[in-house]
Amino acid sequence: MNIIEVNSLVKQYDSAKEPAVKGIDFSVNEGEFFAFLGPNGAGKTTTISILTTTLSKTKGEVKIAGFDVETQAKHVREKVGIIFQQPSLDPQLSAEENIRFHACLYGMFSYRPTFKMMPVAYRNRVMDLAEIVGIQDSLFKPIKKLSGGMQRKLEIIRSLIHTPSVLFLDEPTQGLDAVSRRSLWEYIDNVRKQYGTTVFLTTHYIDEAEKVDKVCIINHGKIAISGSPEEMKHNLLKQQLVLDSDDRDGLITELSNMGLFHKTENHIIVPYQEITVQDVIAKLKTRLSVLNIEEPSLEDAYIEYLKLGGEVA
Repeated sequence: MNIIEVNSLVKQYDSAKEPAVKGIDFSVNEGEFFAFLGPNGAGKTTTISILTTTLSKTKGEVKIAGFDVETQAKHVREKVGIIFQQPSLDPQLSAEENIRFHACLYGMFSYRPTFKMMPVAYRNRVMDLAEIVGIQDSLFKPIKKLSGGMQRKLEIIRSLIHTPSVLFLDEPTQGLDAVSRRSLWEYIDNVRKQYGTTVFLTTHYIDEAEKVDKVCIINHGKIAISGSPEEMKHNLLKQQLVLDSDDRDGLITELSNMGLFHKTENHIIVPYQEITVQDVIAKLKTRLSVLNIEEPSLEDAYIEYLKLGGEVA
């Protein structure tokens, strides 16, 4: 089941000569971990703003959980949680007060002036989520006393308090150190497993999208390429062996007889795709002095895509 459906979406700003988004189509399955990538100015932010009901579209159809983002915006907002690129917490309030106001704005509970006066269902929900993301000991501290990583975790709780069907993560780890980034992703993984939440990610840290189910790249307002990370790497890059031998001429002769393309730099580079590493090594009789297997990352594929000028060969 598609929980996000985007059909022929166009966004034309009044002051622009051409649309920022040019009739794009894509969909996201329920429970999927989806990454929406693209260089600055590609139309990524415009698309996300339309999906989260903060910007109107010019043409096309966009539905979240079966609801139209414009004619049924209230229902869409009830179905989504958003962690914005820039922190959106009130620093004058405690962590729990930020959550409480959010829950009351969503109409989940009537507002009460203290945590203890809130309904048991609210208190249990907050404590359960706080345990999942590991901030139960900081719930009642002022925001300004929490680290950047703790604030990000708090934003996750706030965005999940109403059990959204889709969680939008817009650069969720920007400004966090490496330890906090890893910790945050562990908590998001736990949330996905616990609630089956669909996650829609945008990030400039391409390695964060390595484990997603599907990647979609937008460029110049159009969907350029989409597929699993493995499909992206397969389409844009070749796996390769780095080989060498004291008898380099003998090794090159053997590779040539096997019909394998190779090029010589510091070592002998052998791209492979339709044959396994074991098949190559088993057929070689020349003694090797160097053997490295280079598997491309999603980041490698993304950079290669940009090197190609946004066109897939």
